[in-house]
Amino acid sequence: MAADNSDAESSVAEDIPFSFFDLPAELRIRIYEMLLVQPKPIDLDPGNPSRLSPLILSLFLTSHRVHEEAYHVFYGRNTFRLFPLHGRFFHSRWPLLARLPRRYRAAITSVDVRLGPGWTAPPKGWRVNRRLGLADCVALRELKVFVEVDPSDDCFRDFRVSKSFYTHFCRDLLVGIMNQVPSIETVEFDAYPAVSRSAPLMSELLTQAKARQKRILWGPERGWKQDTVDSTVENGAVAVA
Repeated sequence: MAADNSDAESSVAEDIPFSFFDLPAELRIRIYEMLLVQPKPIDLDPGNPSRLSPLILSLFLTSHRVHEEAYHVFYGRNTFRLFPLHGRFFHSRWPLLARLPRRYRAAITSVDVRLGPGWTAPPKGWRVNRRLGLADCVALRELKVFVEVDPSDDCFRDFRVSKSFYTHFCRDLLVGIMNQVPSIETVEFDAYPAVSRSAPLMSELLTQAKARQKRILWGPERGWKQDTVDSTVENGAVAVA
């Protein structure tokens, strides 16, 4: 009889639901991070509905409280690409940021820009304007810039609009972003191996970032290091070491 009572009590104990919100906030945030933080920048992509949407929606729709905690982690811990790269969305006038509700944009802390695609004729949607929604990104602190190609190199002479066309386009894009979001503190630059830090495009981007007192960091792809600088920006001009 005692054994039967023990089994019944054990069964009841196993049926008691676990209260997620009894966990400390730090543990809940860590669980959200394990589920929601992505290894690469989030972009407009046809694979998003199967890769991201089911998990995000299931969490966001669990309860109001879960949504309030989870969306801050998803939008605050991931990097979001400003202008789409996938062919289906490359010429879209509505980049990912412009499609997000204002409250989600306000939680974003890191954005990414890839420079190089469409260098002969940049898409019309690659513009910093009110429709993009950057002004709502009040928590934005980090801008990551990846340069795939610098068309000012002589090998592109027969294909480019002019030697300085794409450099000026990228400069205006970077300046527009920094002007729209003065809260940006750090600009991380990276590039493919063929791009030199002293080339016209990189030099101009560095000049503009330095002129606005942004902290400059170097990404992992190109291998540039802070302690092995081959170019510096002083008084608004680039000096090659």
